[in-house]
Amino acid sequence: MNLEKLFLEKIKLNLVSKNIAVLISGGGTNLQAIIDNTKNDYINGKVKIVISNKENAYGLVRAKNAGIKGVVIKDDEKLISTLSENKIDLIVLAGYLKILPEKIIKIYENKIINIHPSLIPAFCGRGYYGLKVHEAVIKKGVKYTGATTHFVNECADDGPIIMQKITEVGDETPEELQAKVLKIEHEILPKSVKYFCEDKLKVVNGKVVIGG
Repeated sequence: MNLEKLFLEKIKLNLVSKNIAVLISGGGTNLQAIIDNTKNDYINGKVKIVISNKENAYGLVRAKNAGIKGVVIKDDEKLISTLSENKIDLIVLAGYLKILPEKIIKIYENKIINIHPSLIPAFCGRGYYGLKVHEAVIKKGVKYTGATTHFVNECADDGPIIMQKITEVGDETPEELQAKVLKIEHEILPKSVKYFCEDKLKVVNGKVVIGG
């Protein structure tokens, strides 16, 4: 191990591991990306609990397979109490198709990260989710799309942007484009969570600054 790696490991040891709650509604591939990157120590945090608003979400199976507690919660007050009981430091919305109540957003200001399959502010907000985003991208004829991570505020897909990455839109179906963008999501979401867990994300004048 070289001196740089030793230095980085020393810094990491001085950071307190963060407790993460991942909220899902579906298959949970982004959840899996986070789980994998906590298990290999890329992320200095632990997925403490996985919460779904749907009983049949496959992400709950992923949580069980990883030895992580998974629960179904539809009531807002129950959600708030569960997050508090588990001493959650960071909430990650990984395909969570339910609007969070303002109370939670205020309690966890700049501590909720969402992933969206477009380059915000394009193709975002109410009604833009899943395959619908990619269908709209192709219909509009845009040349580039991508994915965005951002902190959550009271407006849908409107919080301070953390990371974005682009890809070219070719002659492809919405399903093919979705698969291509999903690979980007699996890259920038774990990286954004990593930066948060290393206290490298600061919001200054409504913009995210990434640094030491």
